Amino acid sequence: MPTSPQNPSPAPQASPTTDPTRFILIGTSHPGNVGATARAMKVMGFCDLVLVRPRFPDVLIQEETVALASGAADILVRARIVETVAEALEGVTCAIGTAMTPRDFGPPTITPSEGLSELALSHASNGHKVGFLFGSERHGMANEDVYRCHAVISIPTNPSYGSLNLSQAVQLLAYDWRQALGGFPVVERTPDVDLAGGDAVQGMLDHLERALVHVGFLDPAAPKKLMPRLNQLFNRAELRQEDIHILRGIAKAMLDRPKP
Repeated sequence: MPTSPQNPSPAPQASPTTDPTRFILIGTSHPGNVGATARAMKVMGFCDLVLVRPRFPDVLIQEETVALASGAADILVRARIVETVAEALEGVTCAIGTAMTPRDFGPPTITPSEGLSELALSHASNGHKVGFLFGSERHGMANEDVYRCHAVISIPTNPSYGSLNLSQAVQLLAYDWRQALGGFPVVERTPDVDLAGGDAVQGMLDHLERALVHVGFLDPAAPKKLMPRLNQLFNRAELRQEDIHILRGIAKAMLDRPKP
């Protein structure tokens, strides 16, 4: 399978003129899907949204749309509404439809994994504009719109139930397309581990040994291999500095108790 171009650092904030991708919604009925689509696009670093003949002419400013966009109102502000698919495809060099219904003839079908990786190499990396077209919630894409496409993409789903909400489909394809373009780096959500040094571990073991003797668990005359085994146990645990403090606190509590 072709390898996708690597992008080790976050992509710069795109604008409709620099974004290599356009998401086109045709005849969308529900304002919530428009808002959720804007959110899905922004999360994956895309911003060029075009609506073709939406049910509500003011859909971009409706309360439900803005609420479902959830912080992606800038995508809605820049979005355009046009009357025809031809207008929506202006500047697009490769149109990808999302038709699920089999047809007698039409463009080839690709999958998100292999197909989008090849598309990223052949089009997006060369400065071309890729457009993803989504039909209405009720009827999907019309035949004449499918015939305009260079390919249709099929999202693998449960064969017995393949019904995807429109904005869910947008999110899935936006993610797969971003991955094909190189993806975003994973940002660590926790700080680096502060492992305890050997001297700290040994000091804790000495403290714990005194505590074990104090409570009668360890016989200093016949210690056997208890402390070496505990040493190995703590080595495997890769103790953090906070763990040392906890174990020393336990040892102190044991030593503060009167001998049995």
